[in-house]
Amino acid sequence: MKLFKKKTSAPDTSKIKHIAFIMDGNGRWATRRGMPREYGHTVGAKVFRRIVEYCSDIGINCVTVYAFSTENWKRPEKEVSALMELFRVYLKDAVATMMKRDIRIVFLGDKSLFPEDIRETMLGIERDSINNKNRLNIAMNYGGRDEIVHAVNELIAEGKKEICEEDITSHLYTLDAPMPDLIVRTAGEIRTSNFLMWQSAYSEYYFTDKLWPDLNERDVDEAVCVFNRRKRNFGGV
Repeated sequence: MKLFKKKTSAPDTSKIKHIAFIMDGNGRWATRRGMPREYGHTVGAKVFRRIVEYCSDIGINCVTVYAFSTENWKRPEKEVSALMELFRVYLKDAVATMMKRDIRIVFLGDKSLFPEDIRETMLGIERDSINNKNRLNIAMNYGGRDEIVHAVNELIAEGKKEICEEDITSHLYTLDAPMPDLIVRTAGEIRTSNFLMWQSAYSEYYFTDKLWPDLNERDVDEAVCVFNRRKRNFGGV
């Protein structure tokens, strides 16, 4: 059952329980306009909120966004510092938004490397929103390979001698979320970039040349329409 009534002009989302976005192109968007890369991240954060809210409005109850990868720490110190400040601003705003829109926020990834104030805020948001009906996964300090290693190490610590697929699935950061049906990547890049590697085994991908700050609701509609035209066999015929 969908939690939001779809607009009459919106595409059919009945087959999509979970949509994910690889938000790429913020830095390039800013550079093309003669602005610092940090400005692109600020604009991209506004687009992120608008797109997530739109997905909820059209009846998609689980959204995942790739906000900060394990590899992003390698970026220039100035850019990383700007991203940390942007996270602080967003996290404050998220507290009010998640309750108003009945959104549970889950941060995927290793929180230990973030500054203490950010880490504590993340934990508080997860705790306070745990009973909300919709779900937003924000991948921060996240890598698909790292997630699988983390799951296996947890199983070893539990004394597991043999590990099956269900064991790994139940120890992922996304353990109680549906597998992503559709993954959208912006900025013309055609690769997965270590994102939801286990979960995306049967996901459909939609690639667009648009940079993330240029993405809008019509682009989401188009991605959903393309998804609906595809036949998903899950290994069958």
